[in-house]
Amino acid sequence: MGDLGQRLPQTVYTGLIAQREIGLWSAVSLIAGCMIGSGIFMSPQGVLVYTGSPGASLVVWAVCGLLATMGALCYAELGALVPKSGGEYAYILQIFGSLPAFLVIYTFVLLFRPAAIAAVSLSFAEYAVAPFYPGCSSMPQAVLKGVAATCILLLMLVNCWSSRLATMLTNVCTVAKVFSLLVIVGGGAVVLGQGRGYTEAFLFAFHNTTQQAGRIGMAFYQGLWSFDGWNNVNYVVEELKNPKQNLVWALMIAIPLVTSLYLLVNISYLLVLSPNEILSSNAMAVSWGNQVLGAWAWLVPLAVTLSTFGSVNGTFFGGSRVCYVAAREGHMPQLLSMVHVHRLTPTPALIFTAAVALVLVIPGNFSTIVNFLSFLGWMTYGTTIGCLLYLRIKKKNLPRPYKVPTIIPVIMLLASLYLVLAPIIDHPQIEFLYIFLFLLSGIPVYFLLVYFQCQPKWLQMATLYLQLLLEVAPTTKNVD
Repeated sequence: MGDLGQRLPQTVYTGLIAQREIGLWSAVSLIAGCMIGSGIFMSPQGVLVYTGSPGASLVVWAVCGLLATMGALCYAELGALVPKSGGEYAYILQIFGSLPAFLVIYTFVLLFRPAAIAAVSLSFAEYAVAPFYPGCSSMPQAVLKGVAATCILLLMLVNCWSSRLATMLTNVCTVAKVFSLLVIVGGGAVVLGQGRGYTEAFLFAFHNTTQQAGRIGMAFYQGLWSFDGWNNVNYVVEELKNPKQNLVWALMIAIPLVTSLYLLVNISYLLVLSPNEILSSNAMAVSWGNQVLGAWAWLVPLAVTLSTFGSVNGTFFGGSRVCYVAAREGHMPQLLSMVHVHRLTPTPALIFTAAVALVLVIPGNFSTIVNFLSFLGWMTYGTTIGCLLYLRIKKKNLPRPYKVPTIIPVIMLLASLYLVLAPIIDHPQIEFLYIFLFLLSGIPVYFLLVYFQCQPKWLQMATLYLQLLLEVAPTTKNVD
C-alpha cells in the first residue's frame, strides 16, 4: 500500500464506491439505457438474414426478450444471495472459487467489456459523422476511429468526475432513445393506417424459414446483442438503494418494456421497408427514416448517436465496477481497487477500461465482433446460471429473499449450451478457437500472479506513484 493509503485510514473510506445513490428509476434507466444501444438500429437485418423469414425473425426477437427476462430473474436471486457488486464475477468467485472467477474477469477486463465499448463507440462514430459525409457509402476510417476515441475519453472523464453525473447522463440518453423508438413505432402505425405498408411480409410470415440449428443460433447472437446489458445493474448492487426490492422491480420493469419496444420497432421496419430494402440496407433505421420522415430524416442518425452514447456510458459505469471488485479481491492490480479521495469514483479502473477500449478501437469493426462477443457472453452466463443450480442442490436451506422456479435456471442453462455449441458444430470458425485459447491462457497467468503472488518490485513502485498522482486510496466493502 502506498504512502497516501497509509496516511488516510481505510475506515474513513469504507464503502466509498458503494454509496447507495442509485434509486429504482435510475436502475431502470441504467438497464434500459445499456440494452437500447446500436443493436436495435443495426441487428434486425442480421436476424432476418439468418432466420430467412419475417415471422421467424419476430419469434427470435420475442424469445430473446424472454431469455433476457429469465436470465435477469436468475441473476436477481443470485444478487440477493450474494449482495456484492461485480455480477457474474462475484457470484462465480463466491460459489465456484478463485480460478473460475479469475478466468471470467480475465476475459471480461481484457476482451469482453472493452470490445463492447469499442464496438458501440465505432457505431456512435459512424452515425455521428454521417451528416458530414452525405451520399458517401464509406467514411474515412481515421475520422471514424478518432470520433470513437473521443467518445471513449469523454465518457471516461464524466465517470471519473461524478457517479451521479454519469447516472444523470444515462437517464437523459435513455429518455431520448425511448422517444426515438416510439417515433419509429408511431411512424409504422401511421403507414399501416394509410394502407401503404408491406403487409405481404405478414401474409407469408414464415416462408423460407431456415431449418439449420447453427443459423438459428447466429440469429439469436444478433438479437441477443441488442438485449446485452440486462445484467448491468448486478454490477452495481452495492450502490443500489434497497437492493433486495429494487433489483427485482428494476429488472421486471425495464426488460419487458425494452422487449415490447423492440418487437414493435421490428414490425414497423417490416411494414415500411420491402424485404430487398431490408437485406440491402446497412442501417435499417436510416432507410426507414428516409421513407417515413422525409425532411426530418436527420432525426434518425441523431437518435442512434444518442442511443449509442448512452449505451457506452452505461457500459463504462458497470464495467469499471467489475474491474474494481476484482482488484479488491486480489485478482487485478491493487491500484484498480482504489477510489478518488474527493470524487469517490473508481478512477484507476475507469482509466484502465478506457485504455484497453482505445487499443481495441484501432483494429475494431462493429459487425465482426458481435457474434463472438455473444458467444463469449453466453459461456459466462451459462456458468453463472450453473452457480444458482449448484446452490439449489447443495444449499437448499439457504435463506433466500427472492426465489425463481427451478425450471427457469434449467431452461437458461440449456439455452446457454445451445447458443455456445450449435454455431460451433453447424458452422465452425477459427475465431471460436482463438477465444478458447485466450481463455486457457488465463490459467498460467492466474498461477503466476494470483496463486503464487509474484509481485515485481517495479509494479509496487508504479502503484505507489500512480496512487499519489491520481489521488486515490483503498476502500473496504459496504456490507449494508
